[in-house]
Amino acid sequence: MKIFAVGTNYREYNKELDGALYKLEDPVIFTKADSALLKPGKPFFVPDFMGRIDYEAGLVVRISRLGKTIAERFAHRYYDAVTLGIDFTARDVQRKLRSEGHPWELCKGFDGSAVIGEWVDKEKFLSVQRIGFRLAVNGEMRQEGQTADMLYTVDQLIAYISRFFTLKTGDLLYTGTPAGVGPVQIEDHLEGWLEDKKVLDLRCK
Repeated sequence: MKIFAVGTNYREYNKELDGALYKLEDPVIFTKADSALLKPGKPFFVPDFMGRIDYEAGLVVRISRLGKTIAERFAHRYYDAVTLGIDFTARDVQRKLRSEGHPWELCKGFDGSAVIGEWVDKEKFLSVQRIGFRLAVNGEMRQEGQTADMLYTVDQLIAYISRFFTLKTGDLLYTGTPAGVGPVQIEDHLEGWLEDKKVLDLRCK
């Protein structure tokens, strides 16, 4: 099982991160180790040796078919469900790695850094590009997004990634995060929704 993730896929997040609105020529793709996937019902143990750890909530797509070099017009056939996920990021480590031109695995792929909520059949929504989602921390709304605001759509991302990687049943795609990211602390309670359906409930330890 492979975990793909997309960086800089929402303009307001890009402004929040780097102070500028932009869309890169190609999507920014990175991967997480399979051990990054947090087991359902388990708490997220904040790795205190890594400095600041940020939550980044966004839509996650579940790949349901084997595919390679998938045309964008057929990409919708290759996923069957969506949920809200959290891409935990070791921000201090990331800044250091970026400044030195190094890969991101240490700041993005550490154990437990990939959280997913309850899966929802994609057919429950009019369109995967018309889904609202939100994340609350300790009862306070921190992130709210609309998949319509993605710079690269789900189908565009699948077409692009499948040029380089064979997609397999069970692979996951984190599609990016909107503005509002912030740090988590021990004892924080994170809750997430797709539209009005609560799909994620997570405790930090």
